[in-house]
Amino acid sequence: MSFEVIIVGGSFAGQSAALQLARARRRVLLVDKKEPRNRFARSSHGFLGQDGEAPAAIMAKATRQLSAYPTVVQVEGEAVTARREDHTFRVRLADGREELGARLILAVGVRDTLPAVDGLEERWGVSVLHCPYCHGYELGGGPIGVLASGPNAVHQATLVPDWGPTTLFTQGVFEPDAEQEALLTERGAAIERTPIVELLGTAPALQAVRLADGRTVELAGLFVAPKTALSSDLGAQLGCAFEDGPTGPFIRVDGRQRTSVPGVLAAGDAASAMTNATLAAASGAMAGFGAHQSLIFGEPAQRPSSAAA
Repeated sequence: MSFEVIIVGGSFAGQSAALQLARARRRVLLVDKKEPRNRFARSSHGFLGQDGEAPAAIMAKATRQLSAYPTVVQVEGEAVTARREDHTFRVRLADGREELGARLILAVGVRDTLPAVDGLEERWGVSVLHCPYCHGYELGGGPIGVLASGPNAVHQATLVPDWGPTTLFTQGVFEPDAEQEALLTERGAAIERTPIVELLGTAPALQAVRLADGRTVELAGLFVAPKTALSSDLGAQLGCAFEDGPTGPFIRVDGRQRTSVPGVLAAGDAASAMTNATLAAASGAMAGFGAHQSLIFGEPAQRPSSAAA
């Protein structure tokens, strides 16, 4: 069966894109391997109308709503290859099946590589976090740590004091300069240069961290900036341009979520340096609009720069 749009990835961005196209009565295939980045989080916050809901519950509701549209086919599986053949994209799934689509939306998301600190991984998404806007309020104003992985830690440590007393742990990988230190002091953030070696408490909760010199520091939560990589290499296979973000590369898109490859759009965490449920859903909607309109009006002559990062 040939589809008008194939969407790879079924979290906030992919389902949002599918919804717009479904309502335009377009034939859509949504392929999702059911491993969303947010699967470790108990709740999603700051998402209008869904504040406090579990991400899995939000996605299950979206899946049910999409199933009411007869032009949408939802498949659990992994898209492993994609290539362009004339004006059509051929996508092969891990089970060997191949599907054809006139347009392709990559909402593949990213995967995280966490700092190697004892006790950190089992707390990821609950008391070890990456977004204060998503999870800072739930720390209840308690003491907060920011684990440095580079200069961007200053930006995070400058934001976080609005959610609780903050300590920047430099971990020996970064030393703030005089201007940065003055900014942190102005915001009331302390600087601790002795590295964290262990997280303490009954996981996934966090009670304190142990430092290399044996001291313990009480914390309600610890913010980190994990390294990110796209969860799929389909964008690279197709020749999409990439940009370097603060935590890792992402697919370059224009204001309509169009990549450097005609007919290919991208949305969500895979196509943005800023990752957030609301932003992912919004970019997915825009990708849906863009794909629909390109089916009607054709592809524009101007594309985002094709120079890869």
